[in-house]
Amino acid sequence: MTLIATLFFGFISAVIGILPPGLINMTVAKVNSKEGKRAALWFVFGAVIVIFVQVALAILFARFIGDRPQVSVLFREIGAVIFLLLTIYFFWIASPPKKIKGKVIKQRTATRFFLGMLLSALNFFPIPYYVVVSIWLSSLGWFVFEPISILIFVFGALLGSILVFYGYILFFGKIEAKTDFFMKNMNNIIGSITGLVAITTIFNIILYYWN
Repeated sequence: MTLIATLFFGFISAVIGILPPGLINMTVAKVNSKEGKRAALWFVFGAVIVIFVQVALAILFARFIGDRPQVSVLFREIGAVIFLLLTIYFFWIASPPKKIKGKVIKQRTATRFFLGMLLSALNFFPIPYYVVVSIWLSSLGWFVFEPISILIFVFGALLGSILVFYGYILFFGKIEAKTDFFMKNMNNIIGSITGLVAITTIFNIILYYWN
């Protein structure tokens, strides 16, 4: 697997994981609209530092699991179940996400840099997400748990995170009035992604036992 492909998979994994509106990226947009681009960039800088650590820890944990085939298969099976449950949840249970209302935390409470670190640290989703994603990519032969590949993947995830956050800074104000359709269909979009991952994982598990 080339390093360019590893960089791409890290990048696209981050984009898929962060693109849906959430606490961090919506706060980025709010900080930008109320305090300016510089404050928003400091917020992003703080957030991505924590994300970098989270992704690195997730990949190292996935590497530990990957060295034990039985545990790796078990984790893939658990991941498939989780993604199936998420698909069911987003398609048939979850309510459409609502826009975040109210003011962002005032500057006197914390600097934007540390606020970004704090909100990112409170978000535990990246660790299990990147564990499952890296094991899934490894099972398909698209990722190897070698030091240079891990570093490139983490760097790609960092770039993807920065791009999405910067996109919220640049474009959210322009499209905010047109986000109703996107917000109403967000559950279907996420459900489609998790469903595709679940199907691919199940197919890969079947091939493993078949061989």
